[in-house]
Amino acid sequence: MKTKSLLCSAVLMALCIAPVQAKVSQAEAAKLGKELTIMGAETAANADGSIPAYTGGITQAPAGYEPGMHHLDPYANDKVLFTIDKSNVAQYKDQLSPGQIALFDLYPDTFKMNVYPTHRSASYPQYVLDATLENATTAELVDGGNGIKNAKIGVPFPIPANGLEAIWNHTLRFRGVSMKNRRGQAAPTAGGSYTLIKLDEDISFRYSRKGMTSEQLERENLLFYFKQVVKSPARLAGTALLVHETMDQQKQPRQAWTYNTGQRRVRRAPNVAFDTPGTVSDGLRTTDDFDMYNGSPVRYNWELKGKKEMYIPYNDYRLHSDKVTYDEILTPGHINSDLVRYEKHRVWVVEATLKDSMRHIYKKRVFYIDEDSWQIAVTDIYDNRDQLYRVAQAHIINYYDVPTLWTTLEVFHDLSSRRYLAMGLDNEDKMYDFNANLPDSNYTPQALRRSGRR
Repeated sequence: MKTKSLLCSAVLMALCIAPVQAKVSQAEAAKLGKELTIMGAETAANADGSIPAYTGGITQAPAGYEPGMHHLDPYANDKVLFTIDKSNVAQYKDQLSPGQIALFDLYPDTFKMNVYPTHRSASYPQYVLDATLENATTAELVDGGNGIKNAKIGVPFPIPANGLEAIWNHTLRFRGVSMKNRRGQAAPTAGGSYTLIKLDEDISFRYSRKGMTSEQLERENLLFYFKQVVKSPARLAGTALLVHETMDQQKQPRQAWTYNTGQRRVRRAPNVAFDTPGTVSDGLRTTDDFDMYNGSPVRYNWELKGKKEMYIPYNDYRLHSDKVTYDEILTPGHINSDLVRYEKHRVWVVEATLKDSMRHIYKKRVFYIDEDSWQIAVTDIYDNRDQLYRVAQAHIINYYDVPTLWTTLEVFHDLSSRRYLAMGLDNEDKMYDFNANLPDSNYTPQALRRSGRR
């Protein structure tokens, strides 16, 4: 596979120009589980073998792992193959995004990428794979791509026809059924000082529940519940957010509520979407930056550009380890490059361009989406002057006790202010609970008020 240009095979090129609501034929879907994985990735290795063939990902936990632990590194014995830094970045520019290259320019003395052997570690429960196979020939976009139907549990469009289908795959990728955690986020100054914000987060993924039907999802028009409560510092403690994410956002937009400790009131929050500043983010990300992208796609035109081979953060178990402190991670300018693992993977490239009739502080976003998981790995973000504004990177691991591939840390770099926001710090806290008992009654405005009280 050539890596100096975006790649569309004959099949993929046909898909790139397919109508927005086209369904995949039975003949095309028959490739899933063969030349394509069930998730729609290319099963085979690349031409030089630097990306291996997919063989099922991580199917069991490493020896010594017990539930509740931070996830042990199954690749701890791997050695660095080579390091990309300012002196040799031009040699690898075809496998990097413009935003990644900008980080080498901004921090020439300290930013680097340690590249390790590639492991295609993504794995999923069988019922998720079965649902993905079924979705391949039934799932459809509705309301101009602002919603979906005839899909459940798994990725809706494993063979995407366009950029809208690809971004819906990211939105609906499997991340477990319920999850409870305490995570930290920090926005260091240019000098490296920071205040750690701690948040409790609960997510109940209705879409992914075993036995869920597309009919029930469409009738209830609910994809997931999300609740977030700030726990520290004291001046912010108790601030809370509740989100009901909908399946057809044209029929019913996202519903959101906030709890303000000063007013001691729950209020509807229709503006918790799009480019509203993210919770306690120092203005370094938008609401729809959370999870690398979330919410309605209605404000952008989405183009599936093809695929490319790219160096992205992957299998970042060292960055996830409870043997590492936040002070070690949060260094001036960017997180500690010595703790980050990069690998070469194939990614889908999706370009989102702001519609003429819409407003957003981001005019264009280019998403680089891991082919094995539909997890956005890197995002290049452009402002309304067409200048590169921000770059985000997702640091990914396989939570093999679920199993699912998801982030352990998301980092948003603001190139003009030379600051960054690190979200998802969990090294000094308990590990995520993917078996949390989270009844639907937890996700009402009344429950939000109880959660937000100090």
